[in-house]
Amino acid sequence: MTEPVFRHPDRPVPKFRPFKAMHHFRKLIADKEDTEQVFHIFQCLPRMALVDEARAFVYGDFGKKLRADEPYLPDLLDDHVRLRAMPQGSVAHAYVDFMEREGLSAAGLVEEYDRFQRGRRYGDLIEWYVNRLRDTHDLLHVLTGYGRDALGEQCVLAFTYGQNPAPGNIFIAYMGGLNMKRTIRSDAPVFKAINEARALGRACPRISEQSIASLLAEPLAEARKRLNITPPKFYGLAHDRFKARGIDPYDLLGKAQAA
Repeated sequence: MTEPVFRHPDRPVPKFRPFKAMHHFRKLIADKEDTEQVFHIFQCLPRMALVDEARAFVYGDFGKKLRADEPYLPDLLDDHVRLRAMPQGSVAHAYVDFMEREGLSAAGLVEEYDRFQRGRRYGDLIEWYVNRLRDTHDLLHVLTGYGRDALGEQCVLAFTYGQNPAPGNIFIAYMGGLNMKRTIRSDAPVFKAINEARALGRACPRISEQSIASLLAEPLAEARKRLNITPPKFYGLAHDRFKARGIDPYDLLGKAQAA
């Protein structure tokens, strides 16, 4: 098999466009399920060091092994029969429980990304590396314990920033936190939760650079210990503070609109 090129000649050079990022953030705030806006924000706020880091990983010994063993993660992540066959208490079981409860699939996230890309695929090694960042997003929810509520999503993005400091991640995390503080009257420690998530991500080896098949087979508690992922303190406290004021953490926007 021919080795893919590292960077396809048609791949555009990233440019910083902060004002356009803000435009897409406003659209995301209006509809938090509009995942396409997240991709637009990442495109407007690129991480310039990503290309060099991708090159170092994909040409390293372990990166080469993963390219052979795990060429396309959605096929693995959406094979729930295979994942259910892994031991009880494993990351795989927790992941499938999460995805089925939330009505999510790895393929669904790919479809959203493809709509954003308008079908453009480069087939280069940068694409393989970036796709792993995309495809492990929901796995981060499972490993960290952050839910899909508004604060949980901001915390996962902050955790991701701790691992791979793309400006888009921290922009959405902090702007989302600011929006929560402005629209919901509460003493919930929103920014403490986001900062804690960022620190947890920094302390954890990069999930996207792990063998995902091996990680899924691990007991969840042991995987968290190996990866140095400790239970977040301020996220749970924020939920407690929201609930004490009669606010559902999973329906913050609805509560704000009804007020």
